[in-house]
Amino acid sequence: MGMNGSTMLEPLRQGLPPIDPAAASSSASCALPAHYEAVRGARQFTKSTLGQWELTDRFDDVALVVSELVTNALRHAVPAEGQRETHQPPVRLHLMHWTSRLVCAVRDPSQESPGDGDGDDIEFPDPCGAAESGRGLFLVDSFSDSWGWHPLAGALQGKVVWALFRLGQT
Repeated sequence: MGMNGSTMLEPLRQGLPPIDPAAASSSASCALPAHYEAVRGARQFTKSTLGQWELTDRFDDVALVVSELVTNALRHAVPAEGQRETHQPPVRLHLMHWTSRLVCAVRDPSQESPGDGDGDDIEFPDPCGAAESGRGLFLVDSFSDSWGWHPLAGALQGKVVWALFRLGQT
């Protein structure tokens, strides 16, 4: 995962329900370009990774959540081409697998809250799901067991939006 991944994981772990580090199984990460085609690449990366972890039965829900998180990052958090200050890819997808949990996390360069941008409790723009846009976080909330976000600190700028899936439950 490299330095960016390990730097991101510590604050991410602080924002998640307690997870036994000894139960950690695997993690995988990929950089995504600032193009909407990256959503397809994120789904392919997710499918391949879940296949390696023998979690293909969870692909549909996880891929939907990954697609929404990456789309939101690209749409709302990535600055325009001429305004980027770094050569690092602006969006990074992290998948982390523990014995009983899977976490999908998307890092982006914005420190704005997902949703309304003011950092307060997130309100879904259209809880009925009838609007043409604004359903992404509603879908993330509906298909994952929990989700959240936190700003990054230190050398990395931006935030991480994560979604947790419980595994092995009937």
